[in-house]
Amino acid sequence: MKVALFPGSFDPVTKAHVDIVKRSVSLFDKFYIGIGVNSSKQGLLTVGQREQMLRAVFADEPKIHIIAYEGLTVEFCRSINAMYMIRGIRTVSDFEYEKAIAQMNHALAPDIESIFIVSKPGYSSISSTIVRDIIRHHGDVSQFMPREALEYL
Repeated sequence: MKVALFPGSFDPVTKAHVDIVKRSVSLFDKFYIGIGVNSSKQGLLTVGQREQMLRAVFADEPKIHIIAYEGLTVEFCRSINAMYMIRGIRTVSDFEYEKAIAQMNHALAPDIESIFIVSKPGYSSISSTIVRDIIRHHGDVSQFMPREALEYL
């Protein structure tokens, strides 16, 4: 069984995240969206809100499982038997950062493969960080987030 993990903060989930999931889920038998929890960071949304948001967005996809986790992502992959980690790439700087993380992950867990999915051009400028900033300043984020997620803001 091919199992993959798409890890991230998803604070909040964006259309770019949804695009990466929709383009990669069919490659696997089971697909986890892992909400990485960093207790030292104060997020915009609680982990519970992010879980609810993701469940609403992917309600019609039986292969997708939403779960929060703490600690090393490769250790979480092992705990759910995921041999593949999906990462979205928007820019060259994303690639450099993700490549370094993938190489470290490979050193820690050589059996877990990182797979990079390049974002579609229309989504390359969308990031959770920018969307959070727009939300904090009471701007309209409806063009950057899936419709099902907006009610959780």
